[in-house]
Parts: sequence; structure tokens; C-alpha cells
Amino acid sequence: MEVSVIGSSQVNNLGRVDLRYREVGLCSFSKNLNFAKISSPKYSGLFVGQSSISWSSKYLFPLIVKASATAQTEAAVTSEKASGTRRSEVDNNLMLYVGLPLDAVSSTNTINHARAIAAGLKALKLLGVDGVELPIWWGIAEKEARGQYNWAGYLSVAEMVQKMGLKLHVSLCFHACKESRVPLPEWVSQIGESQPDIYFTDRSGQRYKDCLSLSVDDLPIFDGKTPIQVYKEFCENFKTSFSSFMGSTITGISIGLGPDGELRYPSYHKPAKSQGAGEFQCYDKNMLSHLKQHAEASGNPLWGLSGPHDAPSSKELATSSGFLKEHGGSWESQYGDFFLSWYAGQLISHGDRLLSLASSTFSDVPIAVSGKVPLMHSWYQTRSHPAELMAGIYNTVNRDGYEGIIEVFSRNSCKAILPGIDLADEDQPKETRSSPESLLEQIIFSCRKYGIEISGQNARISGSPSGFQQIKKSLTGENAVDLFTYQRMGASFFSPEHFPSFTAFVRDLRQPQLHSDDLAVEKVDSAESLPEKNVQMQAA
Repeated sequence: MEVSVIGSSQVNNLGRVDLRYREVGLCSFSKNLNFAKISSPKYSGLFVGQSSISWSSKYLFPLIVKASATAQTEAAVTSEKASGTRRSEVDNNLMLYVGLPLDAVSSTNTINHARAIAAGLKALKLLGVDGVELPIWWGIAEKEARGQYNWAGYLSVAEMVQKMGLKLHVSLCFHACKESRVPLPEWVSQIGESQPDIYFTDRSGQRYKDCLSLSVDDLPIFDGKTPIQVYKEFCENFKTSFSSFMGSTITGISIGLGPDGELRYPSYHKPAKSQGAGEFQCYDKNMLSHLKQHAEASGNPLWGLSGPHDAPSSKELATSSGFLKEHGGSWESQYGDFFLSWYAGQLISHGDRLLSLASSTFSDVPIAVSGKVPLMHSWYQTRSHPAELMAGIYNTVNRDGYEGIIEVFSRNSCKAILPGIDLADEDQPKETRSSPESLLEQIIFSCRKYGIEISGQNARISGSPSGFQQIKKSLTGENAVDLFTYQRMGASFFSPEHFPSFTAFVRDLRQPQLHSDDLAVEKVDSAESLPEKNVQMQAA
């Protein structure tokens, strides 16, 4: 097989690459190789080579391969012509985005793996993807001191996306991320050392230090400033700093609402058995103070002394406790209703404050504002719905806990992001009595009722055809969403085991019928090599 370089390249540090799609081949290529055009009857579509440089483990480069008759009929992957030029021929209003790496910008505010990201953006553009999602971390942009912002790395990414002709959705993340080693801002953590009750706390006293407790939203813990005021200033400075991108490149912003950006309590914040449901997070002194006041106002002061005494720990079977057992559990008692209404109400009020903040801040720019609704699908097929109750969603067999949440989104004219649309009931452990599909249906029903636009995300990267089929099922029919973001770019995303399946998925969404230019041809011409930049494939 002959490879001719399309982009600029230096031939050095040659590595071996696996191009696996039905068959295996080996090739050598340049460390700085950006794009190559392969002419072969057995390989077609966008593949990824891997060399010795790393994102964190391996550096990735897309290879654009000329389509052949065999590959198109057997693999249905994209051809060289699967670009935005044919986008208008597809009768499909769905916007398709891909998340950028969580660590796209480093803790020192520079772009991580800049060359790999640039190559990835080119590949996505050629596939016909509309845009990318970029997480912006509070712990990086306002790292060292309150009010001192550094957007340098994020501005550079925005410029890369703009030059590539892609759209950009920005996620403003006010939580930490262990996966990419992004903590809260240093000055926030310093305050937390002397005031640990700024964090969520469970019954055993364990603190969740990856985001602030919602109980301090309106407390002046930051030198006279409240967290809501600090979040507001962050959003305003972001809007000013990115004004040249607003409404053109940046078309959407999501505001972080809690752990992993979702509107929920961090009920699963420590390792738990698969049969657990997490723990209530109401034991920091400020939450207990709110509970005490609420109990006294309701005429039941003894109910405000603590959280439920018969609730399970994260290590216990969810429905084995007195509080959550299916029949006769305390959750169905007058006390249970009192506590769960208060617990969920605190969360909804927190969501209202943040969505209102975001909506008002960006009201004068033509962008969509959104927030993420969690998909706590474990135990959904029980009467008490333990996982949802622990996370602050008062949803049971007798009560719809999502209407109040979605009403807040409607009140603030915000879109709802629903994760996990790739999850199928049949793939869930039977012992957890999970039903992500039924839960999604319930949430989507509430969104339709209140006229809320919906964006979808997947919960995991999976190269299996069934995973992509489940996504496609969720993107069509009555439950259709208007924007889907596939999470996320990185080593797994561009691996030979995954990326060909993703290209087939995109093609299936964009071009369910083969274009006449993609029909079988009798002969595939060899790629024309550029002078002095020829790299030879090696037989397996």
C-alpha cells in the first residue's frame, strides 16, 4: 500500500500502527504526520494511527482513506467526500457535536496535545460533525486568586475551532475532576481547609471536596462574596473575554449545577457496591441548620435534628434499610415526605439560582443556555427509587420528581442536557433493577410538557454496534433531541477499535443512503505522492 502525505510532515521517529477493520495491516509513519491518503481495496474511511507521543498515553492522528467498493459495502464507513459539502443533501436537523478532552487545557493554561487536537478537529470536520464541546474549569481559569482570570488556553482552543469552521459549545465547570486531575481553585481549597462545612457531608462525616455544598450558595464565605456572586463574576468575565466568538463560533453554554456538572447531590462520592444507592448529603452544618429551620417552621422541630436515622450507607443493599424498603419504608411516611420534599427542594432552589444567573448573564448574546439533568437509573424499577432519592430527586412510584426540576429550566428559558441516551435496559445488571430507557422517557415527557429543548449525551465510549444503535434509537422518533454531543475525544475515541464504528454511526445519521459518488468502482487509482514525503506501508 502507498501512503502520500497531504499535510506537512517530517519523517522521523517512525512507529508501527494497527489499522484494524475486518483485517489487520501495519504501517510506519512520521511522528509529525498529520494526514495521509491511503489507496487500498481493503481499507476505507477515517482511521487513526498511534505513535509514541501521547495525549496521556498515545498520540493520535487521523488517516483519511480513499473509499473502495469492498470497504463501502462491508463497513459503510465514510469516504473522502464525506465532508460538509454534502451536508445540505441530508434532511436531518440534528446537530452533532463531539466533546474535546477533559484536559484539553492544562493547569498552566496551555493547550495539551495541541497537534493531536488540531488533527482531530480536521477529522471531525471532514466527517460532517457540526461542532465540539469544551469544558472550562473554574480551577484553571480562576486558579490562584478570586477575580484573577486567565483564559489564554481556552481562547487558543476557541481560535482553533473557529479556523476549522466548527461550532463550539462551552461547559462552565464549577466542580473538580479527578479523571483529569483538575481541582477546585487553590484559594477555594485553602478556605475549605479552615471551613470544611463548605463541602457536602454524609452521615459518617466524610466530605465531598469536588464542589461546594449548595447550602453556602448565599453565604459570604469568600471575603464577603457569596459563591453565587463569584459564579456570576466568572460568567461575566468569560462573556467579555470571549465576546468575539459569541453567537458565531460559540453557540451554546452550559452552566455547572453540581457534581460532574449535574443537578444532583454527590450521593455516590465514595466507592460503593453495585447494590448500593449512595447516601444523603445533608450533614454539613449549614444544611443541618436549614433542615432545623424548616422543621421548626413546619411545627415538627424534632424532625430537624438530623437526616433519616434508618437510611442505608453506600455499602448496604439499597432496599434493605427501614427508610427505603419497598413496602412499609419510612419514605412513604409523613416524616419521609417532609424530609424528601425539603431535600429535593434545596436542590431545585440551587438549580434555579444558577440557571437564573446564567440566563440573565447571557441574555444579550445569541446563544443557548443549558444545564444537565442527571440520569440516576439504578433502582428505577422499585417503588422507592433509592438512587434518585439519595441524589435529591423526589421521584417514586407515587410521585413525579422531575416536573419541579424541568419547570425551573422552563422558567429560566434553558435547555436540558440528558446524559446516558446510549444506555439500554438489557445491558444493566439485573440486581440493580435499573431502567435508563424508562427514566429517559419520563424526563423527556416532562421536557415536552414544559416546552424545553433537549440535548443528549452518551454515558460511555463504546465501539459496539449495539451502543450506537441505542443512541440512534434515542435520537429519532417521538423522543428526538435537537443536539447530540458524543463524549469524548481522546485515546479511546480515536482508537482503531472505536473510531471506524463512530464514522459509520455518523454516516448512518447524515447519509443513510449511499451517494452516487460512493457506489462501487471497478478500479481504485493509487494516491498521488507529494515529492520527498512518501511513507511506505509494511505488510503484516
